[in-house]
Amino acid sequence: MKSTGLLVVAIGVLLVVVGLLVWSGALSWFGKLPGDLRYEGQHTRVYVPLVSMLLLSLALSVLAWLFRKLF
Repeated sequence: MKSTGLLVVAIGVLLVVVGLLVWSGALSWFGKLPGDLRYEGQHTRVYVPLVSMLLLSLALSVLAWLFRKLF
């Protein structure tokens, strides 16, 4: 039962840290990377954040790997 409590606390701390980074503007570059596709027509706007989502996927995969190794 202690590992479940530790997991909940770790997720809470991670959410607080990410929230503070977003609030402070430290993540303003996310979504504006080279490779994120944008098209703005006269009546249409299309945005496909390819590189940003690849980076997010890589970060989450590393976190999942670390979590599996630790627990």
